[in-house]
Amino acid sequence: MEHPADLGFRMPAEWEPHEAVWFSWPHPEGISFPGAYDRIPPAMGALVRAAAEFEPVRINVRDAAEEAEARRHVGRHDRVQYFHLPTSEPWCRDHGPIFLVNDATGEVAVADFDFNSWGGKYAGPDLDRLVPSALAKVLGLRCFRCPMVLEGGSIEVNGTGSVLTTRSCLLNPNRNPDLAEVQIEANLRGWLGVRNILWLGDGIEGDDTDGHIDDLTRFVGRSRVVTVVEPDQGDPNHLILETNLTALRALRDEDGKPLEVVTLPMPERRLEHEGQRLPASYANFLLVNGGVLMPSFGDPRDDEAAAVLGSLFPGRKVVPVDCRAIIIGLGSVHCLTQQQPVPPRVLAS
Repeated sequence: MEHPADLGFRMPAEWEPHEAVWFSWPHPEGISFPGAYDRIPPAMGALVRAAAEFEPVRINVRDAAEEAEARRHVGRHDRVQYFHLPTSEPWCRDHGPIFLVNDATGEVAVADFDFNSWGGKYAGPDLDRLVPSALAKVLGLRCFRCPMVLEGGSIEVNGTGSVLTTRSCLLNPNRNPDLAEVQIEANLRGWLGVRNILWLGDGIEGDDTDGHIDDLTRFVGRSRVVTVVEPDQGDPNHLILETNLTALRALRDEDGKPLEVVTLPMPERRLEHEGQRLPASYANFLLVNGGVLMPSFGDPRDDEAAAVLGSLFPGRKVVPVDCRAIIIGLGSVHCLTQQQPVPPRVLAS
């Protein structure tokens, strides 16, 4: 089987220029927001407007009626487009396409991984499973089909050869029980164009994805990462995050350079919904052209987290987005979005 990497494709870093950012609109009958859906469309509208201040936004809706509903909450905005591509749930990071670029040819393509509702936790992923290939067709992009189960929130790349991920998710038998670690690593190299796989351990409490990396640690430069920490030793997240922090300090980039590790606080207050802990994390931010959309939780540490991200991205405006409603669905800003890169500029030889 010919892999995208063999043809010169790679997954770009999130800070590389975007053509647009994708969303999938939520549905009242979905499983993501039990007993709280009425709070979600206004919160989604606010998030879409925040993103549209920086770059074009493209939203998947199932039909004209849902488009009208989305438009009512988003409002009039020249940078927002709607596409009639139905989904089951709104987590576009995980069911949406993973975009690839080819620097030699200027081509953008789609990596279409399998999707099984986060290890078969929820029924009915069929519509979500079809999103990558459907979007590739709409956009006229080449689509590479990979049979391995993989969600976009489980991987984080620096764009030059390294990928961060977690053993608790990618090596979980509920994803790819027939694949050994060496086979999963080979697929990451072949489909994402990476050569250096960096493994962390467990995810935070309340994360039903089995430990997505985008709630833990993010690349903020080729050899620099930001990772969340929990100072309260009585919090279950303290040991989890301390263990990952120790692991990060021993890891190196694709050229053998040690990672520079910057810490980011977790929210001070424990967020719960109907007795369930919610995985509120400031690491679930989204980089947009000229900005950083940071989830905020009405927490005393919101400002501290914004200051850390501002120091890491001095040329970008940090915009806190209230995610106290959205986090009920066990995800926030990054989980709801998927960036589409600008085609690489091919320089004449």
